[in-house]
Amino acid sequence: MGIGGACNSMGLGGWLLSVGMWVGVVVLVLWAVNRMFPMSNRRADAEELLDHRLAAGEVDPETYRRIRDELVGTRSR
Repeated sequence: MGIGGACNSMGLGGWLLSVGMWVGVVVLVLWAVNRMFPMSNRRADAEELLDHRLAAGEVDPETYRRIRDELVGTRSR
């Protein structure tokens, strides 16, 4: 057996199984991160921040309505 002989003996099935396992791990991590930080919470935070900015006088009512409409539009996407 030469250098790297152990890797060569794995065969095509072993390589496919290995790649499939790593793809599964990546998918699982992405799924877990998505569950921990859902997009709906981010939008709700943006709406809450916009409400506070209106109350503090940082934005005028017209700008508030325009931005609110954009946020509500992104919620349906």
